[in-house]
Amino acid sequence: MSLFRAARWLPGGHLQTLFSPLLRRPPALQRQRTRMTLSDGDYLDLDWHSAGAQAAPIALLLHGLTGSSASLYILGQQRALAALGWHSVALNWRGCSGEPNHSARAYHSGASDDLAEVIAHVKGLHPGQALVAVGYSLGGNVLLKYLGEQGEHAAVAAAVAVSVPFRLDQCADRLQVGFSRVYQSRFMRDMLAYVTNKKRLFQHQGRDAEYARLDALGSLAGMDSFWDFDGRITAPLHGFASAEDYYRRCSSRFFLSSIRVPTLIIQALNDPFVYPHSLPESSELASGTEFELHPHGGHVGFVEGPPWRPRYYLERRIPLWLSAQLKPMPSSGR
Repeated sequence: MSLFRAARWLPGGHLQTLFSPLLRRPPALQRQRTRMTLSDGDYLDLDWHSAGAQAAPIALLLHGLTGSSASLYILGQQRALAALGWHSVALNWRGCSGEPNHSARAYHSGASDDLAEVIAHVKGLHPGQALVAVGYSLGGNVLLKYLGEQGEHAAVAAAVAVSVPFRLDQCADRLQVGFSRVYQSRFMRDMLAYVTNKKRLFQHQGRDAEYARLDALGSLAGMDSFWDFDGRITAPLHGFASAEDYYRRCSSRFFLSSIRVPTLIIQALNDPFVYPHSLPESSELASGTEFELHPHGGHVGFVEGPPWRPRYYLERRIPLWLSAQLKPMPSSGR
């Protein structure tokens, strides 16, 4: 385990979770946006940051729920990877790049089919370069699900997942407890706005079929929990029988044993989104998976250093670990 000492001036999981999104200055990056068309005719926007040699490795970064490629942990990680001489590409899930996507379908914690298309797209553009993936929160869940589904056919050389909601049902419960209800309220506000804005745009543009799919979901009033939203929106919109069915089929904990590529999972015991009993046992992990569990760190926090110079452990740990996975093994010849 790489040494992480949580900042003493940020005690508890909530302060670790909130410091960066509320107080961190956004890292400045020059990025290039490209748009890829999905097999169903919808699109995803990718934000590229290039550094170093043309043949350097590429890291694909996956943001969390209601985030985007502009999330500070994404920008910070892209900057850290560039310092290593790597290229990176930050995915925006459907409708997360600043404008609604073209179909009623949204993104969700089990959207590994979209991820598979993105990975194939990036590898097709750069067939000779090593590709790795890093997922945060929802993005981490999707990544682990993809790796488990693909097994030895997963098209990445290594992967890192951070602050993963391994059991979606239990995390939906966790966000209804104590101060975590504040996060739930923010998520609900953003997710309902995501649906409302898309519905309004479809009506304005005359996309009658897609508008009808959203309108058939009924009123958005009275939703104040993930169980409500996923039962009334996520499940029917994406072919699940219920919220329970969605959670069961998309929780990454059920896919961990089938992962066959080197994988690092970084988690904190005081994550205010995830119960400790939601974390996998060592017997559930594949032999090539490293599980790094810290007592402190919050949810995608992991802030260290003094208050006048805070540092971000994930931006130190992840590039070094990924770099080590791509180094050629020393020969054992005589």
